[in-house]
Amino acid sequence: MTRKKRIPGVDPAYLEKQRALLLRKNRHVLYFNDSEMAAIDEYCGRFKVHAKSALFREAIMSKILTELEENHPSLF
Repeated sequence: MTRKKRIPGVDPAYLEKQRALLLRKNRHVLYFNDSEMAAIDEYCGRFKVHAKSALFREAIMSKILTELEENHPSLF
């Protein structure tokens, strides 16, 4: 039986709470046409991407966070 590595000085309950917050529970489906899928497949083949879901998640969240940062409300 293997033991989990313990980080000295970090509360295990805190780490478990952080893991629970990062759990992905929400689902959203995307549909691509043939040319979009061909482009995605070519990109993944060229850059050796094996996890397409991670690629989509990073690309979408990058775009969203950039837009939110650029268009934040101002007081004046």
